[in-house]
Amino acid sequence: MIDKKEIISKLKASTSTHVKVAVADIDGVLRGKFMHRDKFISSLDNEFGFCSVVFGWDVNDQVYDNVEITGWHTGYGDFPARIDGNTFRKIPWQEDVPFFLADFESSHAIDQNVCPRALLKNIIAQSEQAGYKPIFAQEFEWFNFIKGDINASQNSFKEMTPITSGMFGYSILRMSDNYGFFRDLLAMLEQFGIPLEGLHTETGPGVMEAAIQCSNALEAADRAILFKSAVKEIGKKHGIVASFMAKQTKELPGCSGHVHQSLWDLKKEKNLFYDADDQLGMSELMKQFLAGQLYCLRDILPLFAPTVNSYKRLTEGAWAPTTLTWGIDNRTTALRVIDGGPKATRIEHRVVGSDVNPYLAIAACLASGLYGIKHKLSLDNPYTVGNGYKDLQHGVLPRNLYEATNRMAQSEIASELFGEKFVDHFCKSRLWEWRQFSEQVTDWETKRYFEII
Repeated sequence: MIDKKEIISKLKASTSTHVKVAVADIDGVLRGKFMHRDKFISSLDNEFGFCSVVFGWDVNDQVYDNVEITGWHTGYGDFPARIDGNTFRKIPWQEDVPFFLADFESSHAIDQNVCPRALLKNIIAQSEQAGYKPIFAQEFEWFNFIKGDINASQNSFKEMTPITSGMFGYSILRMSDNYGFFRDLLAMLEQFGIPLEGLHTETGPGVMEAAIQCSNALEAADRAILFKSAVKEIGKKHGIVASFMAKQTKELPGCSGHVHQSLWDLKKEKNLFYDADDQLGMSELMKQFLAGQLYCLRDILPLFAPTVNSYKRLTEGAWAPTTLTWGIDNRTTALRVIDGGPKATRIEHRVVGSDVNPYLAIAACLASGLYGIKHKLSLDNPYTVGNGYKDLQHGVLPRNLYEATNRMAQSEIASELFGEKFVDHFCKSRLWEWRQFSEQVTDWETKRYFEII
C-alpha cells in the first residue's frame, strides 16, 4: 500500500509537471487525460469529475441510444472518479511520466453499477469476506503488423504486413528476427509493473503470446488492461501495430486471453485448490468453484466473448472451446485443470478471448466460481478425456453475440452475480454492438451476391 505522503514525494521528485490518469470503459478501452501535478495531489483525498460519456459510447465513440445510466437525457454530466494510489507507475517509454488508474467506486451507487473495476473490487470483497484470497493471471495472444504510415486510416488495415511470415510457434529464430521489439516488451513492461512469466511467438504470421505473472485478482486485472495498451504503445515505437482482435482470419486460430485462477487463504500461505489426498489433487472447494463456472458459463458468456468477432474464434478445432466441458490438462475443453502441486494447482478458463475487458472477464470467473461454492454445487460433469469438441452431453456455447446477450439479459443468475443494473447496461451495450454489425454490408456478402443472385 502506498500512502499519500509517499505519492506526493514521488511526484515532486519527478521531472514531469503532469500526471497521466486513466479509467476503463465498458469495453476495456482505457480513457484518460493528463492532470497537472497540483490538481492531481488535491484529488488524492477527494473525487474528481470524469465525463459520464465513457459509459455512454462504444469503441468508436458513437453514443448509445438505448442505455439509461447516461445519455442526452442526462446531459452527460460528470461521474465522481477516485484515484487508486496503489496503481502508481512511471511510463518508461514516455520519459517516466507518472501514471495512475482511477475508477468510480464511490458513495454514488449509480456509478458502481457500471464501472468494471469497481464491479471487480466488489466481487473480490465478497471472496475475501468468505475467507478466500483470489490469485489470478491473464495471458494474451495477439497479432503484430508492420504499417508504412502509422497514422493512416484504420481502413487501410488490409495493407499491413505481419512482422513475421509463415507458421512459427515457439520459434527462437523469429524472436531473433524481432529482437528489438521483444527486448523492449520484456524490459519496459517489467519497469511498468507488468512482469511477464513468458513471451514467445505463436502459430501464425506475426502472432505472439505473453503470460503475465500471477498476483491478487485486482492487480492481475490492472496488469492485463495495461498490458494491452502498453504493447500497442511500445509497438508503435518500432513501427508495429498490435491487434487484440479475437479472430483475424478464418485461416488461422484466434487469439485467446486465458485467465488462470486459484483461491488461497487470506494470508496467501495455502493454495485452497490443492488437496494431496484427492486422486486428481483437487480440493472440494476447487470442485465447487469449477462446477459454478460451468453452471453459469452460458448465462454470462458475453463477459468472456464481448464482440461480434469473439464468436468467430469459438469454433471447433481452432484451439478455442465450444462445449461445456472441463479436463485435466486438456486444451480442447472450456476449463482446463492444471495439477501444479500445492503452489500452482489452478484452473485455466479457455473461453476468454484477447478482446475482453480484463476487469469483467476476471470478475465473471471469480463470481461464477464463488456461486458454485455458495450453492455447494457438485462437479457432476466427469472430466473429458480426449477431444472436448465431441463431448456434447452437457451442452454447447451460444453461437453469436446476439444469442449470448439475450440469454444473459434474461438470466436470474447473471443478475444475482452482478446486479440488475449492471446486467441491463452491459447487455444493452452488447445489443448495440450487434446492431452496428447487422447494419453493415460485408465484403463476404458483396462477393457472394453481387453478380450471381
